This record gives sequence, structure tokens and C-alpha cells, in this order.
Amino acid sequence: MKILVTGSSGLIGSEVCCYFGQRGHQIHGIDNNQRAIFFGPQGDTKWRLSELTKSLPSFTHHETDIRDREKVLDLVKGLKIDAIVHTAAQPSHDKAASIPFEDFDTNAVGTLNLLEAARRFCPEAPFVHMSTNKVYGDGPNRIELLEKATRWEFADPEYKDGISELFSIDQCKHSLFGASKVAADIMVQEYGRYFEMPTVCLRGGCLTGPSHSGVELHGFLSYLVKCNLEGGTYNIFGYKGKQVRDNIHSEDVASFIDLFIQAPRSGEVYNIGGGKQNSCSILEAFEICEKHSGKTQNYTYSDANRIGDHICYYSDLNKLYQHYPKFEIKHSLNSTIEQIVETGKERNS
Repeated sequence: MKILVTGSSGLIGSEVCCYFGQRGHQIHGIDNNQRAIFFGPQGDTKWRLSELTKSLPSFTHHETDIRDREKVLDLVKGLKIDAIVHTAAQPSHDKAASIPFEDFDTNAVGTLNLLEAARRFCPEAPFVHMSTNKVYGDGPNRIELLEKATRWEFADPEYKDGISELFSIDQCKHSLFGASKVAADIMVQEYGRYFEMPTVCLRGGCLTGPSHSGVELHGFLSYLVKCNLEGGTYNIFGYKGKQVRDNIHSEDVASFIDLFIQAPRSGEVYNIGGGKQNSCSILEAFEICEKHSGKTQNYTYSDANRIGDHICYYSDLNKLYQHYPKFEIKHSLNSTIEQIVETGKERNS
């Protein structure tokens, strides 16, 4: 099988390349290291590209910008693709406010370019789009919450398993990033439903793992561990550091993508994250990280929360498990943080 992966040097993209490349598939990766432009040297992913080219004989790199419509069309036309996994994005809702055109052109227009290329040249190829839980905006903040010693929890029993795909994306504040991802998300659904193409939006929680080039504006656990290991200061923005996210290892995301490609559906949407069992607050993440690193976490606190940020969010995975019962989360939160710590130690040695 020939698979096109956008954002192939990023966290999910590179994991997908490894996952399928190691199983004998031919991988074509699109990545122009835009993360380094968005976030500076700390966001540079060239190290990951080097790893892919050295370790995967079946991997071919394309230095292509997904905003370049003609190049995307020509590339997909020439490759005769069997599946597309679209992970490329401007991923920060804070950064988007300062680069609105770049954000929308990357997230919305870039996605449309790929969808239209798929419709013209490989309409039967499964199209997997990495969306985001930010499409729900700050709507989850309206849910009644219970404050505990180290975290916020949903008090409403309707949300005991978390946020489902039925939760409204309307009448709330998204951030410009969230809005551009909503545009992409809806377009992916529409190509699936209108043109009957096998498309899916995966609305990720905190996607993480040891291959993440975490920065302050994107990459919660990766950046937190980086601060801990290097003695840096982690800045907490609002909510007493008790804001909650569910975390899923990039390999587990890749394994679900494999299941979808094997049995695709049209115009589907799934919330994908670690679920409540793999959720943590910032304060709880500090504690786990300190246990594995042996170092105290330095941090500052500001009452000013990030605009459109969730106070509590974890993914309701019931629909995903119902449609794909073979899916399982193999990496626990504790194991994932331990892996990030150990990999960070190796890179710093």
C-alpha cells in the first residue's frame, strides 16, 4: 500500500510513517518544516526527518507546502495513492492570533487542497484528517465542574465519560486556530458525505509521545518534561493549574488510523484521546514527571487563562470503541510520561 502522510516530520505524522513503514508499506511524506517557522528553533523537526530517512527504506520525503495547490494536485496525481493521512497544521491557538492568514491558509485551505486532490485522483483512498478538540471551542467550560485538590472534574453525570462527538461546536469562542480547524473538519466531513468518499476527522485530545518537539505554545507534556529536565520554568495560565486534559500516545493514534484504513467509513468523526483514565491536570503532570526525572518542577502562575482554553476536557471514546472494537490504548499516562522523560534524558546527554 502507498500512503501519503502530511506533516510527516511532526509527532503524529512521523509516528504514522514509522508504524506503516515498518509493516512494509510505501510511505510518501510531505513536510516543509513549517513548525520551525511558527515556533522558532525549538520547533524544528529536521532531526525527526533525519531519523525517518535513515530508518525507513520505504520512506520518500517531499519538501512541499500544502498551501501550494498546484504542487499538491500534481503530487497526488503522480503518486497514485492508496491512503492519505493528513496531520500537517498550524497547531497553536495562541499563535494563530498573530498569524491569521498563515493559520487559515495552512489549516483550512491546505486541507481543501488535499481533499480536492484526493477527489480528482484517488477518491476511493481513505482520507484521515487529524482535527482537534478545539473545534468544540470553550463550550465544555459551560458544564458544571467540581473542584478537587489537584484537578477539575465534570460534575454533570451526562459527561462522566467525557465529551462526545454530539457536543455542539456552535455559539462559543474557539480561538482563530479553533475556527480554522472547524473549517477543515467540516470540509472533510462534507467531502465524505457529499462525494461519498471514505473520510474521517479525528478530534484529538492531547496527542503526545517521545517524538514531540514540544514548545510552550504547543505540546503540553513534551514541553513540561523539557522544562523539568533542563531546569526551565513552566508557566501555568489560569485555572489554578488544575485544568485537565486527556493524553494519548502517538503510537496508539497510529494504530487507530490503521484500523480505519482497513475498514473506512464516509464522513465520520471520532474524538480520540486517552479518555478519563489517561487524563491529568498540570499539577498532576508535574508530580508524575518529577517521579520519573527525580527533579523538582519549577513553575510560575498567572490568573490570566488562555483565550478559548478548556478548563476540563477528556474524550468520550464510546463511539470509537463501538465502531472499532479492536482498538485499544496500549500506553498509559504514566508510561507515556516515563518514555518522554527517558528520551529527553538521552537527547540531553
